Amino acid sequence: MAQTVKCLVWDLDDTVWPGVVLESDGGTPKPEALHAIRTLDERGILHAVASRGEPAAATAHLRAHGIEEMFSAIEISWGPKSEAIRRIAAALNIGRDTIAFIDNDPVELAEVAAALPEVRCYAAERIADLPDLAEFTPATATPEARERRSLYRAERQRQASQTEFTGSDADFLASLNLVMTVREATEADLVRAHELTERTHQLNTTGITFDIDELRALCASPRHEVLVASLADRFGGYGTIGLAVTERRGGDTVLRLLLMSCRVMSRGVGTALIAEVVRRAQAAGSRAAAEFVATPVNRVMLVTLRFAGFEVAETDGDRILLVCSVPAENIGGTGHVEVRR
Repeated sequence: MAQTVKCLVWDLDDTVWPGVVLESDGGTPKPEALHAIRTLDERGILHAVASRGEPAAATAHLRAHGIEEMFSAIEISWGPKSEAIRRIAAALNIGRDTIAFIDNDPVELAEVAAALPEVRCYAAERIADLPDLAEFTPATATPEARERRSLYRAERQRQASQTEFTGSDADFLASLNLVMTVREATEADLVRAHELTERTHQLNTTGITFDIDELRALCASPRHEVLVASLADRFGGYGTIGLAVTERRGGDTVLRLLLMSCRVMSRGVGTALIAEVVRRAQAAGSRAAAEFVATPVNRVMLVTLRFAGFEVAETDGDRILLVCSVPAENIGGTGHVEVRR
């Protein structure tokens, strides 16, 4: 099954609208483009711009037609569009293999395809087809998915605030007043929990995906615990950004899956969720353990586990079992996050 696109990057002239803005013949956005933008936005797929031209003129045209706010990142310049897409991926903190690009110019499409073969490329003639393609049709559309664009816009406000902040990065994190709420998952959380397992790859300890029925069964199992974590700060909420699934095996509580949304990578909250999992295990009289399965993109999670005091106990190919003997209250790197239960 095709991996769901997280962000569709648009060229503007002769793609979103007919004509060229700088030649004074840029027209009203194409109806099929507006339909695709709005439909995919409702599904939680972000939009961005990688286009040639003068930023002020192109942005003014977007604004004049009421669609500027639909785009979570805008890159307008005269440089290669592949470089613009690299910057978009970095700004949104998503993998380039979750990005798609659409353009009317076959030369531009070829340049992106050659420089970034992991990015899926589409000719502008296919705009009307996009909402019907599997890669633009997530299995579920949660309320959080429909708010994803606004969450990213709030993140831009945080980034702007950080740019203006004169203290250290640690001081800025402390100034956010981060609050993580960790609780057992309920039926209402299962769609979002399933979505996280499918969408989150970098901050993911094992890469396991659970469908809704599997998650429901895990919630009902006396040997398992399914936890969800939400995050908020002084700018507002981030939504449900974390998931942890544990299994009791003899005297161990084993973390089978821990993942965090890439949107909070820079907030340093992964350790706080790990510490809460360890606290729960130790409170139940168990030793905390964790499975880790290496993928091409998730090494940061192994580093996070090691930083939290987990040591390698067993290895079997790409699968590692780690154990933690550090008391939960001694796990460092969590002081800037208040954890509520």
